[in-house]
Amino acid sequence: METDCTRDTPAPLPAGTRLLHIGPHKTGTTAVQGALFAAKDRLPEYGVAFPAHSRHPMEAALAACARPAMMGDTRPTDRHWTRLLAQVRATGTQTSVISSEFFADAPDDGTITRIVEQLGGDRAHVLVTLRPLAKIMPSQWQQYVQNGLRMGYEDWLEHMLRKPPYEKPNPSFWQRHRHDRLVERWARVVGPGKVTVVVVDDRDRGGLMRTFEALLGLPGNLLQPVPDTANRSLTLAETEMLRNLNVEFRGNGLPDELYSRLVRNGAVLHMKNSCSPTPRDVNISTPRWAVEAAGEIGAETAQRIGALGVRIIGDPALLSAVPEQPPPASPEPRISPEAAAQALYGALAAAASAPPGAAPARTVHQTSSKELVRVLGHRCLKRLGRR
Repeated sequence: METDCTRDTPAPLPAGTRLLHIGPHKTGTTAVQGALFAAKDRLPEYGVAFPAHSRHPMEAALAACARPAMMGDTRPTDRHWTRLLAQVRATGTQTSVISSEFFADAPDDGTITRIVEQLGGDRAHVLVTLRPLAKIMPSQWQQYVQNGLRMGYEDWLEHMLRKPPYEKPNPSFWQRHRHDRLVERWARVVGPGKVTVVVVDDRDRGGLMRTFEALLGLPGNLLQPVPDTANRSLTLAETEMLRNLNVEFRGNGLPDELYSRLVRNGAVLHMKNSCSPTPRDVNISTPRWAVEAAGEIGAETAQRIGALGVRIIGDPALLSAVPEQPPPASPEPRISPEAAAQALYGALAAAASAPPGAAPARTVHQTSSKELVRVLGHRCLKRLGRR
């Protein structure tokens, strides 16, 4: 094992490397992608390329791993992946970096082998960023809720940590976040010498950016965080509001496409962009038993990764850290009127911006989604008018 726990500046990767950052989710991926995309025009000065037309080539990664899109979104096709591959090939001998946490969803060795070969075989180097599992669990749960999950947090923790085979309701969770197995799968294909694991230290806010700069041979402070309110986590009250909406949505058989357009990309997106949490808002709190269980898994994970022979940057002991518990949340978290109003407006604005002549989606009442949205929007506006 090569460990850079005490080294301030890790050695850069060889020129011409195709660096594949696979996440997983909730380990600083969005911040890295935003910083790389913002610096895209300056990277070639230092022999580095970011070969993607957007901050996060999510569709390409989903297509490469043969994974479905988020609830109600259009399923990605091979066209997304082949276009990204063409952009990678166009970088020539430059070092290129491809980043998507959805590569962590690659289901088997065959899929990983194909991805690596298409990215250049021996030129590929895999980068895995890790954080303590106890810090990932609440963020990942609320993200699942944004994709339609109806299960409460404590019930979800029971299923993930106490009810084998630990696959319901979200089989992707341990595919992504049993981090030792994730690293082992990719190291088995590319070899331990072509895998770097970065243990993120949340106390060092700029540490992850500096690590990427060093690995890519970039000057210090070239990569800067880009504010992204749309990526913020939901508060407990916001998540519970959405979870209860999911119960009603599924219970009434409404179409997934409606959820994608009006809920996730309408109500939730607008609420996150318009309202920032205040000190009065309650964050999602993990019960002590689950935090301790996550710490035990983290300790085992760190030990197994250490035995794989991969390069480790950072302190693996952080993976088993048990964070201090905040004071208990109030039994009935309340969403602010402003957040509720912004969510409602976001849904209405998304409905109003739907292209004319869009194909209607069927509901349980055999009513088109366009008509359903029109009726619901009219009723909501009437109620607001009465108040």
